[in-house]
Amino acid sequence: MVLYHGSHEIVESPTYGLGSDKNDYGRGFYCTEMPELAKEWACPTVKNGFMNQYELDDRELNVLHLNTEDYHILNWMALLLKNRIFQKRSPISRAASDYILGEFLPDTSGFDVIRGYRADDSYFSYAKDFLNNVISVHQLSRAMRLGELGEQVVLMTPKAFEKIKFTGYDIVEGSIYHARRMEREERARKAYLYNHGTDFYMDVNDLFVRDIITGQVKNDDARLR
Repeated sequence: MVLYHGSHEIVESPTYGLGSDKNDYGRGFYCTEMPELAKEWACPTVKNGFMNQYELDDRELNVLHLNTEDYHILNWMALLLKNRIFQKRSPISRAASDYILGEFLPDTSGFDVIRGYRADDSYFSYAKDFLNNVISVHQLSRAMRLGELGEQVVLMTPKAFEKIKFTGYDIVEGSIYHARRMEREERARKAYLYNHGTDFYMDVNDLFVRDIITGQVKNDDARLR
């Protein structure tokens, strides 16, 4: 598997245990299979960055893929709630957070790699809308696919770090890729606002977070798929 990591520096030797524990899936090494996306991640400002390239031998690694049929959007949401900082100002958002963490948090302890959505600013705003009962679970799931914000591949264990090999880097022009990063975010926001304004094709039987709490919906409920 070829992976890319956008950064303000060249990272020849990814090191287990470094990084923030406040990232989407906790402390790990965050990559993507999309080189253009990595270039955008390398340029949060107009300053030049680096796209680091690697080869990962994943044949003996246990991979948790959140975007397969084995999981649903609330499993991703629970991981986000566990690791990221949410400002839960309303009673419904606080109750929703507690319920989602209690019912839908996947056990990641046996996995070397996690694959799933990356919570850029737009994705994070969708998650907050769901917590506040503004959009339904299926609207949230649809929103995650709107802006092509991409999927990340995260190395989580020492075993995974042993299997990655640095193969080179490219210098990324911040004047170009910072603008592209902002354009991708803007496309996601516009798509979300447009679809939200047309009710996101909402089904009358769709579940909002209040329904999930009051109905004591469980992780294996078919309505979450």
